[in-house]
Amino acid sequence: AIMLPAMWKWTCLVSHLLLSTTVSPLVRQQPPHPKRPFITFTGEQAEGNFNHLVVDERTGHIYLGAVNRIYKLSSDLKVLVTHETGPDDDNPKCYPPRIVQTCNEPLTPTNNINKMLLIDYKENRLIACGSLYQGICKLLRLDDLFKLGEPFHKKEHYLSGVNESGSVFGVIVSYSNMDDKLFIATAVDGKPEYFPTISSRKLTKNSEADGMFAYVFHDEFVASMIKIPSDTFTIIPDFDIYYIYGFSSGNFVYFLTLQPEMISPPGSTTKEQVYTSKLVRLCKEDTAFNSYVEVPIGCEKNGVEYRLLQAAYLSKAGAILARSLGVGPEDDILFTVFSKGQKRKMKSLDESALCIFVLKNINDRIKDRLQSCYRGEGTLDLAWLKVKDIPCSSALLTIDDNFCGLDMNAPLGVSSMVRGLPIFTEDGDRMTSVIAYVYKNHSLAFVGTKSGKLKK
Repeated sequence: AIMLPAMWKWTCLVSHLLLSTTVSPLVRQQPPHPKRPFITFTGEQAEGNFNHLVVDERTGHIYLGAVNRIYKLSSDLKVLVTHETGPDDDNPKCYPPRIVQTCNEPLTPTNNINKMLLIDYKENRLIACGSLYQGICKLLRLDDLFKLGEPFHKKEHYLSGVNESGSVFGVIVSYSNMDDKLFIATAVDGKPEYFPTISSRKLTKNSEADGMFAYVFHDEFVASMIKIPSDTFTIIPDFDIYYIYGFSSGNFVYFLTLQPEMISPPGSTTKEQVYTSKLVRLCKEDTAFNSYVEVPIGCEKNGVEYRLLQAAYLSKAGAILARSLGVGPEDDILFTVFSKGQKRKMKSLDESALCIFVLKNINDRIKDRLQSCYRGEGTLDLAWLKVKDIPCSSALLTIDDNFCGLDMNAPLGVSSMVRGLPIFTEDGDRMTSVIAYVYKNHSLAFVGTKSGKLKK
């Protein structure tokens, strides 16, 4: 269920936050104060959680992605429309799915878990991607959730074979004079031959157009995608890149990720697996993905390392925070939640920290790294490339703030971690989600916790 205080007008903010974490525990907390009644909505089925939520910033309408359902709610949580997405006969081993060719695997009634929900404002439609049939997407009209299109005839239409929610993240890049792009990032669940981990796709005006979700560019040698080399899985059999958050800013698209690495602890000759949080950056106009750079991020307070990324949100600094950080009030700030350590992705410790990053500082670190690599210094330094010591090649060129790469020195990793500024820690009730906004020059954050608490 989701719940909102009736008196709050910040429906967009609060409802977005509540769904960023697993929402069902919220109904088990202490009853709200009688002077502040909560509006609640409970789904039709008890078979699964709500998965994703988006709010139309123009109307306040709420779109809720659930198991086998998409709901459209009013801002006071009244059901306006319901659209069924499942269950249907399927088997996750069928590739291509049986809707394209016969599959010899046994088919069983399978739930459709919503994995991505995005509003395409320009075309007044909702992009709703589910777990059935290797991750196909529906395009639904915002007004009544009428199905405008459901492409499933080409391999590009199957976006992710991972069945869990929280494994796919999409960012729409909009243009005034041409079709928009969808940057989509996904865990591949051991199937790198089928699914790129990041790609850019065409968002055509016509929801039934043949080119919907096709790669922005694709020829025999180059495409708008990054694939994890299959050799990587021989070193880390359960390797994957998990995408926590994504956004666009300036000329770039960014994803915040969690990924495993093999490291040698100090004084040890054997390697152990840990998880590293990394920010990935790509140029919006880079059709060959030569601009791919990733940089480790983390946080430290009083000697305690917080390295497992839980959630993130992009906001502006606001005048007061900007002064203390030495930046402008309109500068982009990343609010991030990390849990302690870096070893247990699935069983994070309860100790957590809320940290902030100035996006410009991360971009400056990336620019420094690009400049040094193009001077021929160091290696590409990417943990998920099996050959880690590919040397950087030198080239005489100027690398400015908007440099988008060449067909050399890519993809590129930054070795040194960018540390965030810790602003709040919680030792008992792990923080799991965050949003932020500026109010009267103050930068405010809402944080959701493991037990269903909301901290302002």
